[in-house]
Amino acid sequence: MVLGLSRSRVLMGGLLALSAAAYVGARIRAAERHARIARGEIEELGAVRTIVDGRCWYARVGAGRSSGEYLPVVLVHGFGISSAYFVPTAERLAGRFDVYAPDLPGHGRSDDPARPLDVTDLADALRAWMLVMRIDRASLVANSMGCQTAVELAVRYPDVVDRLVLIGPTLDHEARAMPRLLLRFAAGALHERVSMTPLLVRDYLRMRGRLADELRFTMQDRIEDKLPRVAVPVLLMRGEHDHIAPQRWVDELAARTPDARVAVVPGGGHAVHYSAPDRVVSSVLPFLEEARVARPAGIAKARFAGA
Repeated sequence: MVLGLSRSRVLMGGLLALSAAAYVGARIRAAERHARIARGEIEELGAVRTIVDGRCWYARVGAGRSSGEYLPVVLVHGFGISSAYFVPTAERLAGRFDVYAPDLPGHGRSDDPARPLDVTDLADALRAWMLVMRIDRASLVANSMGCQTAVELAVRYPDVVDRLVLIGPTLDHEARAMPRLLLRFAAGALHERVSMTPLLVRDYLRMRGRLADELRFTMQDRIEDKLPRVAVPVLLMRGEHDHIAPQRWVDELAARTPDARVAVVPGGGHAVHYSAPDRVVSSVLPFLEEARVARPAGIAKARFAGA
């Protein structure tokens, strides 16, 4: 009995110490973030709510401060979670690009759909939202299941996608078995920031029963069969310690993609855009800057003639 009580106290003490460390770390990062905003190094995001097909969408937006030289960037979140975990990357991209990070239907602060949505449904819904937002063409940066949604969008609506950045694309052949997938999630958690856990728990609870449906849709979708039909440049990225998207899987996807590049972020996990946003942005920036806004031919000729 005494031994059990001692173990309980040790466990409680460890949990308290971990919570205190997470709290202190979060306060330090918050202070650093505010200092960088004040220096103009990153841009604080706003929020936009729009009605699409009778339902409200919520999106985090950093728009209106870019030079307009490049195409906008749309960030596509992954399985069960919302766009909240894309904020660190979005803040670093905003200012250079107009950035949009929507909560897909049933996720985060967007309204629930009438029924659970599979990957094709999510791609159609994202296209409808882009139309309402008047985003004619954009670069897409996606993570996890969001990569499946983004690739589906590029295949179904090639005119609206200029290029894709796929971070930790899901799911490889072995991970489509539930025991293996759960083991990878557990192993990968060691390389994620503790501060992402509350975001994940909140968003998963918000999904309720639809979470199981979305996982089933994720496991049924075969991104490897669609990438050969993607007609835009693709940057495949993973964190060095991403157990969900191992290197051999990313290399296989690259081999199947007509125009593919591969990047590995040192030290990162599956949500490397949250844990190491500066490294991610430095890697994707040259790729995204290739997506320049087309200038009318008449303007180009006038400038040339006057040179």
